[in-house]
Parts: sequence; structure tokens; C-alpha cells
Amino acid sequence: MSSRDPEVLGMVSPVIVDSGLGTVTLVESTTFCISNGLGDIRCDTPHGLFHCDSRVLSRWELEVDGRPLEQLAVRSSEPFKARFVLRRPPAPGLADSTVLVERRRLIGDGLTEVLTVWNFGQEDTVLDLALHVESDFADLFAVKEGRWGPSQGEATVEADDLVLTDQRQPGRGLTVSATAEPSVASDGLCWQVLVPAGKHWQTQLFAQPIDCYRRSPALSLDTEDSPAHRIRAWRNSATRLTSSAPILNHVLQRSETDLGSLRIDDVTDEDSPAYVAAGAPWFMTLFGRDSLLTSWMALPLDRGLAVGTLRELSRTQGRQTNPLTEEQPGRIMHEIRHGPAGGPTSAGTVYYGTVDATPLFVMLLAECWRWGTDATFIEELLPAADAALDWIERDGDLDGDGFVEYRRKTDRGLANQGWKDSFDAINDAEGNLADPAIALAEVQGYVYAARLARAELAEAFGDAETAGRMRRAAEELARRFDEAFWDDENSCYAIALDHNKHRVDAVTSNAAQCLWTGIVHEQRAEKLVTQLADPSMNSGFGLRTLASTMGAYNPMSYHNGSIWPHDTAIAVAGLQRYRNVPGAGALAEELTTGLLDAAAEFSGRLPELFCGFARSQFRFPVGYPTSCSPQAWASAAPLLLVRSALGLDPMVPQRRLTLTPRIPAAWGTVELTDLRLGPATVTITAERDTAQVRGLPDDWRLQIN
Repeated sequence: MSSRDPEVLGMVSPVIVDSGLGTVTLVESTTFCISNGLGDIRCDTPHGLFHCDSRVLSRWELEVDGRPLEQLAVRSSEPFKARFVLRRPPAPGLADSTVLVERRRLIGDGLTEVLTVWNFGQEDTVLDLALHVESDFADLFAVKEGRWGPSQGEATVEADDLVLTDQRQPGRGLTVSATAEPSVASDGLCWQVLVPAGKHWQTQLFAQPIDCYRRSPALSLDTEDSPAHRIRAWRNSATRLTSSAPILNHVLQRSETDLGSLRIDDVTDEDSPAYVAAGAPWFMTLFGRDSLLTSWMALPLDRGLAVGTLRELSRTQGRQTNPLTEEQPGRIMHEIRHGPAGGPTSAGTVYYGTVDATPLFVMLLAECWRWGTDATFIEELLPAADAALDWIERDGDLDGDGFVEYRRKTDRGLANQGWKDSFDAINDAEGNLADPAIALAEVQGYVYAARLARAELAEAFGDAETAGRMRRAAEELARRFDEAFWDDENSCYAIALDHNKHRVDAVTSNAAQCLWTGIVHEQRAEKLVTQLADPSMNSGFGLRTLASTMGAYNPMSYHNGSIWPHDTAIAVAGLQRYRNVPGAGALAEELTTGLLDAAAEFSGRLPELFCGFARSQFRFPVGYPTSCSPQAWASAAPLLLVRSALGLDPMVPQRRLTLTPRIPAAWGTVELTDLRLGPATVTITAERDTAQVRGLPDDWRLQIN
């Protein structure tokens, strides 16, 4: 077992699920499994084993002697495996049971389960075990929305296997097999077993998806192809982030584990690096915006995620104009799906309805260059970056006014196409919805940063003309942005401009993201920081998406008053960028502390979002019921907090490393071990406003501010 394994080091406390028959979610790459606390998948629930956006198991229900089991405990030490500890219900008239049942579950390309039965009685016992199995092959979102129809699965018995086939798509299905010689029928597997007193009986179950290209191999609990082996190998290659503060240490190791489980390896190209999925359970696929921001935040941990994400997104970059999918030349896609034929997630479905992924693509490419990604890779993707910038200037600017706007092309598209993409997310101070086309504040910031990023790359590769043109365009955008978006009455940038170019004047966290990209004019920054620090925005656990003084505010909404960890982390990074502005540093530390306090309450794992109640009202963060967990950019948010507190700014091509440490006192000592900066591997140790770097080559310049 590797020395980096969290169970050895005690870095990650196991997640204990102890909520009756509450939901247990496991995730690994493009596969996830949702069951109840018994480990059962019931056919009348939205639970299941999902593989490539299709529910390949809609029932996986274990009974002993015709009865369900009783839960004792559930334990999950990794996102992709769990142990369900159960017992046979006591015999009538008895208080205790003598039969213990354990289900050890592992998911990857399929599901493996080791089923063990112990007899703690003084007599031999005979048991009838039945595993009921069904597959409806329903589309992922049909299940999520509770509207799946009749089962599309057909069950047959072939040799000793149960084979379930998707009737709509020949060649797609699932094979269920087991050891210990089960009796196999079209509705499942059963055994009649004798368990001697004081002994145990065991079988191993395999659910192996079959698609049009391959049949998934049976998963083993710990081989070179197992999720456990892959995540240990990834940990050994990634930077190790630790802190002398137990809570922060726990949160950082949970982030590492969850990001590892969200990595997707391209099975069609073994040489292509992994990229990161958006989140579990419903978004285990590549997303433009989510994957780009996540891999940006994860750069201190693993630069390879950013490289893989950029390469994969360049492959799907828009080539033509298609109103149905909103594809346009140069546009970076929103999401890709691999589901069953005929459904909304049909295999190969690519949807482009996002306004911010395209500038984020250019920003991340330049950031990878700063972190030391090989120059040949950067040059390879420069045409994609230029195509993205062409989209920004052409199709992204619907009316030619210099701002990027969005309006969906058909009634099937997303009505809102920024990161706040719920239908009611863009509203004014009174709560009235904005009319499209809509130009979002933070998107203009992304475009500003993308142009500066391309200018930096142009200078690096000897293209002075492009560099000058991009810098001039960025400066002009910043000037016009300040004129159009600044709202003196609210001391804040408006969230958007509507189709009439009127300010949508709600006070939101979008303005804080403008600090991150640097588009905020220096003379506005102090007023903006004061507004963000106001209790109407700062809940005590993080930054609200919408101020509590606004008409549409609802702390239990998705985007109108909730707290998104990634959003708060980006705000912290922006405040650190403007650290010389009065109040910026203090607010950054306050938001950081509040968010990590929330993480501690969520067992070290930040969810996608949580409710925006004030800390003075509830001393604990209140969860949002359908929040994804683990979710990629929430998992990466603590990494961005650490980078911001360190002021970590590498410039590998110029052999320069800059640190501006402002470590909160509660963090103690923070260390980044084996941080890879191009060809160099360094260790950074920091406490408060001091830092040390070991391993930096002699020809590098280190600047600690």
C-alpha cells in the first residue's frame, strides 16, 4: 500500500453515512451508483448504476429468506467504494440476530460486489439469498427528473450469466455474473447456502456494461486497472498539499481524493491526458466552463488536468453553425453526453450553449504556459485559441457593441448561458428578470483576461502585432465596461446589461469575479470591496450569489442567495489580486475562514452549493437538497484558497517564482511538496507572511513579497 494512501496517513477520515436508509452515492470517472443505505437499488426510485449517461441497473435488491435486511452501518473511505454492514432481521420473538451480511462495493467501468454472510449462532443455518436485477437503460436526465418510462431492457440467460440488453440500441447492455454457483433466472440470481456455526460464506458479483465497442472487464478490488490503484498512482504523481491545522489538512486531502475520482481517461487515446468531469451524480462528463475552471483551480495539484481538458475541448470546438446545438465556429462547447439512443443525452450529443467557456479556454491556455506546459502543446492549441477569439468578436457579440452577449437559438436551449444558468438567475434589484440578449459582467472580465492572455502568448512566440492588437482591445473593453456596468447607487458593477443596454442592477457575486480577471478599475475597487464585505453579501460562511437586500433574494434558491464554494474562492483570488486596496486582504481572509469552517461541517467535502443563511441565524451551514457532491469546482475551491493565500504566481518560461504569503493564523504551517513547475520540482513551506522554497534551480529568480 502506497505511503500516500489516506487510510495509512490518516489524512482523510472515512465518510460515515448514518441516516437510516439515506442515499449513498459512489462515483468513478463516467460511472456512478446511487443506492439506499442497505446498498439496494429499488426500481421505484431514481437510484441506479449509471454508465455513460444511461441507467444500466435499475434494480439491485438483496433479500435473505424473502425479506430485506436491516442496516447497521455504511462506510465509504473513497468516492468509488463502500461497505454496507447489515443483519438478517431477528426471528419472531427474539431481540437479536445471529446472521451478519456485508456488501463490499466497488465501481469503475462497472460494479463489483463481494457479498459475505457470517453465522454467529451456535447452530448451522440455511439461508435463501436472492438478488433481484433489472435494467431499464433509461436516459440519465429522464431518471434525474423522475420521468422514466417503461423498461427498455430485455433479460436473457446465457450459460451462467444474466444478460440484459437495451432493445433500442443493439450491442448495448449489461452482463451480471457471480461466483458460488448461483441459480440464474431472467429476474436475478439466487443461492441456497448452508453457513456452519461460527463460519462464513462468500460470493463475488459482477455487473459489466457492454457498449457498441467493448465489454467492460470485471473489476477487481485492487489490481493495476482498479480505481484504488489508479487513484493511488495519481496521488503519487500529484503535489502533496498539507497543513499543520487538522481541519485544513482534512479538507485538502478530501479535495485531492474527490478530484481523483472525477478524472476521466480517454479510452480512445491512451496517450491523451485525463480531464475532469463536472460532478456527481448527474454531471459525470466533460463540461466546458466547469472543467476549465476546475482545472485552473487545480493547477497547484496537477497541471495535467488542465492539459487534458484543453486538448479534449479543442477536439470538440465548433466548426459550423447549428442552431439546434448552438454550435458556431470557434465556440467551446458546454457539455457532451454519451447516453442511450433517442434520449436527450444520446451518444455524441454536444451542446454549445455557454457564453463563458470560450474566453476561459484562452485564459487557461496561457496559464498552462505560465506553469510550464511544454511549448509545443501551447503552439499546437494556438489556432484553437485564435478561433475562440474570433468567435468572441463575431458570433459572441450579437449586436457589434463590443460586449459578448447571449440569446438562445431555439426554445430547447438554456435561457441563461453564464455560470448562473437557472431560468431566474439574472434579475434586477427589484427581482424582475432580464430580457435577452444579455451581456454578463463577469463574462466581459473573462474576455478582457483572454485578450491579455493571448497577448502574453503572442509576445512569447514573437508575434508583436497580435500582442499589441490584443492589449489595445483589452484596454478598450475595460474602459467601456466601467462606463456601462458601474452602478454608483449600489457601489457595484451591475450583473448584466439587458437587450436595451440597460443595467440589470442587482448586487451579486458576479462583480467579485471581475476582481479575479482584473477588469475592475482601481478607483472602483475600494467601493466594491466595501459592498462585498457588507453582511448582505458576506454570510459568514461565504459570499452570497445575490445580496439579501435584493428583490429576488432567497437563501434556499439555486442562484439567488445561495453560496457556491467555487464562486467564493474566485472572489478570494480576486481580492488577493487587489490586496493593496483597503479592506481587500481582511475580507479575503474572512471569506476563506468562513468557507473552510463550512467545509468542516460538511465532513471535509464542500458541496456544489449550500443555502445562504447568515451565520448569525444558523451556526452551521445549511445544505441545499439537490447539490452535487463531489462536484468538481467545489472540490477544487480549497486549492484556489491555498494558492491565493500563498500568492503563488509562477512564470516558468522566464524562470521566475513569485510568492506573496498571507497565511491565516489558524492554518499554521502550509506545505506544498513536489510542486511541478515545468522541469523543476519544488517544495514550498509557508506560515503567516513568510515562505521558504526548496529545490528551485539556481538559475531561477525567487521573489517573496
